[in-house]
Amino acid sequence: MESPNSPVKAGKILDTLGAMQSSLTRVGQRIAHYIMTSPHKVTQLSIADLSQEINAGEASVIRFCRLLGYKGFQNFKMELAIELAMVDSDDSSTLLDAEVVENDDAHTIGLKLQGVIANVLSETLNLLDMQQVEQVVDALHACNSAYIFGVGASGVTAEDMKHKLMRIGMRVDALTNNHFMYMQASLLKPGDVAVGISHSGHSPETTHALHLAKEAGATTVALTHNLGSPLSKVADFTLINGNRQGRLQGDSIGTKTAQLFVLDLIYTLLVQKDPERAKANKLRTMDALAVPRQT
Repeated sequence: MESPNSPVKAGKILDTLGAMQSSLTRVGQRIAHYIMTSPHKVTQLSIADLSQEINAGEASVIRFCRLLGYKGFQNFKMELAIELAMVDSDDSSTLLDAEVVENDDAHTIGLKLQGVIANVLSETLNLLDMQQVEQVVDALHACNSAYIFGVGASGVTAEDMKHKLMRIGMRVDALTNNHFMYMQASLLKPGDVAVGISHSGHSPETTHALHLAKEAGATTVALTHNLGSPLSKVADFTLINGNRQGRLQGDSIGTKTAQLFVLDLIYTLLVQKDPERAKANKLRTMDALAVPRQT
């Protein structure tokens, strides 16, 4: 994984570590896991103490810090301390990590699910590079046609995005069968946009489709949780969705909400670019869907 151009800012460190874990080396994963599980303790340790705690050399710790854009461990530790101070001063607590227990009633469970959604959306906003979001919107606004690739649950998300974009007049399709994805991707041209959706970033079908689209000259976009994943490596733009949730619902509610949030943000920005055209096209599609009355 390439180093960022500038250090990860306080407030984004822990979320970024979570998003890049799967692309790190084993030693890097061990360092990241320790920092995420014991962040307050890390701010009190020297580099020698941390190295001993995680059974890794000091050089490995320094390389890890540089991967995040810092000159060394001290710079990283200072920013981490600032982030923790920001979190500690936030009095708005959530029920994110609270699991459902036997005595929970429906209202309590609803509150816990609400906490899951609130937290995963906060993390998504924290991880999104808004400059890349705007570049993706510009590419979609100017494109000849857009194709959205995804399999499994991500395929459902792709279909939802197709519906939204079609309603405002875009030429768009969603493909969830790998053979159709590969054929369509190979036929794309410059001026087209291909969006690949995979929460893990490791879907071989979606990654191959996006690779074919890139080779064909299309602008490629990845929507994933994992920085440095195979999908992000074949994308011109990578949009990172959140994943901060307990075991309450596995990956279902948090993942789906985060993906839909990013895509709805893109949709809203597209409407903002040309509201009159979007309104006119949406009215036309609504009229087209109206069932004629029997006479």
